[in-house]
Amino acid sequence: MELRGWAGDAATTGWYDLGRWAADDTTIHRSSVPGQADGAARVAADTLRVIGGTVTGWQVRVTLHRRTDAPAGPVLRTLGVVASADDRATRAGTPAVPVTAAAPVDGTAGGARGRVLDVPRYAQRLHAGGETRWGGGGDSWCSPTCVSMVLDFWGAGPTPDRYAWVAPPGPRPVVVHAARHCYDHAYAGAGNWPFNTAYAGLHGVDAFVTRLRSLAEAERFVAAGIPLIVSAAFTRGQVPGLDYDTRGHLIVLVGFTADGDPVLNDPYAPDDEGVRRTVPRAAFEAAWQGGSGGVVYVVRPESVALPPAPAQANW
Repeated sequence: MELRGWAGDAATTGWYDLGRWAADDTTIHRSSVPGQADGAARVAADTLRVIGGTVTGWQVRVTLHRRTDAPAGPVLRTLGVVASADDRATRAGTPAVPVTAAAPVDGTAGGARGRVLDVPRYAQRLHAGGETRWGGGGDSWCSPTCVSMVLDFWGAGPTPDRYAWVAPPGPRPVVVHAARHCYDHAYAGAGNWPFNTAYAGLHGVDAFVTRLRSLAEAERFVAAGIPLIVSAAFTRGQVPGLDYDTRGHLIVLVGFTADGDPVLNDPYAPDDEGVRRTVPRAAFEAAWQGGSGGVVYVVRPESVALPPAPAQANW
């Protein structure tokens, strides 16, 4: 995956490698590509940051690889790129470009308030002290654990024969399988955002990364029956109910209370019973928007329609 961009009449940047994806690790080790920086742009894992101007255009290039003896090449079904304002402006709470926020959705309109989706609860910390390859083990596996929850919510997770290689199987081998197949061999972790959605896409669902501007936009997805995997960062005490520190953590947003507070499946729990949590809306929204600029994974079967997009579309 390669990307280049330009700002106004300025020269186009060179091509930058945004990742080398493979469905397994038998031949090619999927990885981001570190060490890409020059006077025009720099790469931060899966993000291209153009220097010295506001990007007005970009182009993406994909090169497909196959074995020389293979009768056919791989098939590219979906390509997704999201362009957004400078993270520093977003995290300061002042968007660099005007936006049109989505209107809140309430339960009286058959929407998200008071609705909680029946997403299964998986605790990543059940794997602490077990398998430590592919990013250090359970304490680091928030992203593949969340993806596994959402795939199983849709009945789209891998079948047991796919993860029969996990030995010993441990408490939930499907999460070990997901961690291995999301693992970024350069970043040395299982939390690369597009690698996680690409893994989900192997299972017959549509999956992509985008940024939402508010929980009001997130409500549109819950109202449509679609849980969201959200990326947040916070310190202990910042979000009541999430009593730990994290510089980046993935959580499944499964619904809202009648008053609009988020209901979460937080995988950072010692057991499955501790995964479900309800947190204050304003504090959680600040941790999500300030931590990642509103990053979400959207994972759903193509037969399930996305909600109507806002005027300045971000899905």
